[in-house]
Amino acid sequence: MDYKIIVDSCGELTHRMKASGIYETASLSMEVDGDIIVDDTSFDQADFLRRVAASPECPKSSCPSPEEYMELYAGSEKRVYAVTLSSELSGSYNSAQLGKKLWIEEHGEDEKQIYVFNSRSASVGETLIGLKIQECEEQGLGFDETVSTVEEYIESQHTYFVLENLDTLRKNGRLTGIKSFVASALNIKPVMGSTPEGTICQLGQARGMKRALVKMTDQIAREGKATKDKLLAIAHCNCPERAREVERMLLEKIRVRDSFIVDTAGISTMYANDGGIIVVL
Repeated sequence: MDYKIIVDSCGELTHRMKASGIYETASLSMEVDGDIIVDDTSFDQADFLRRVAASPECPKSSCPSPEEYMELYAGSEKRVYAVTLSSELSGSYNSAQLGKKLWIEEHGEDEKQIYVFNSRSASVGETLIGLKIQECEEQGLGFDETVSTVEEYIESQHTYFVLENLDTLRKNGRLTGIKSFVASALNIKPVMGSTPEGTICQLGQARGMKRALVKMTDQIAREGKATKDKLLAIAHCNCPERAREVERMLLEKIRVRDSFIVDTAGISTMYANDGGIIVVL
C-alpha cells in the first residue's frame, strides 16, 4: 500500500475500514478514579460506563503524544494522512502536527508526504473524513489534490448530537460560551452541533429524548445540501435501537448515497455518555 490513514481514536472505524489494512489508530486515553484506560481494541464500553456511573469524579481524557504520532508516521507508505479531533476540543491535532515536524527533522521532507486534517468534528465526523481520503486515493488523485478535496469536504460537513446529559462535556470545559443547562428536572434535552471552527453550539432543545431527536432530524433535513451524494453516519453510545430509529427518520426526510451506524469507541463514549446519539452528514 502506497498510503495510510491515521485516525485518532475518537473516530470510530467500521469493520470494513479495520479489515482494509489502510487505517491505523492513534489512541487517546481516559482516566477514571486514577485508573488509565487506553482507547484501543481492549476498550470495554460496558465496563467503562459502569466505572463512570460509580465514580464521584468526572472522567478525563488525554491525547496521543507527538512521539506516538511520529511512530505512526513510520512505515513504507509514501503518503500519510492523519485525521484528528477538532483542535478546539483536543490537543490531538497539535500533537499530530508536532509529530510531523519531528518526523521531518529526523528523516527529511523527501521520504514521504504527511498531512494532518483538523476534522473540526469528532466521532463519526472523523470516520467520514477517513473514508473521503480513501475515496480520493482510490480515484487516483494525487496527494495535493486529495488534501484540497478533503479540506473542501470538511467545510461542507455538519455534526449534530443529542445526549442524555452534558456533564462530561461541561465539566471538561468543552462547552465554553454555552450557558449552563438547569432544566434537567424538566427533562429538557438540548440539540447540539458543531460550528465551522469546530467548537460546540446549541441548535435547539426539546422536552424528552424522543422530541429532541425529532427536532435534530428536522434540522438536519432543513440544513442538508446535495445530500444524495453524501454518506450519513450515526454513532450511538449503547443504544442501537435509538440509532436505527434516527436513521429511519432521516432516510424518510432526505436521500443519501449510503448510511451506516457504529457504536462509540472510548473517547466518544466518555463524552456522549450512555444513550448519546451523534449524527454527521
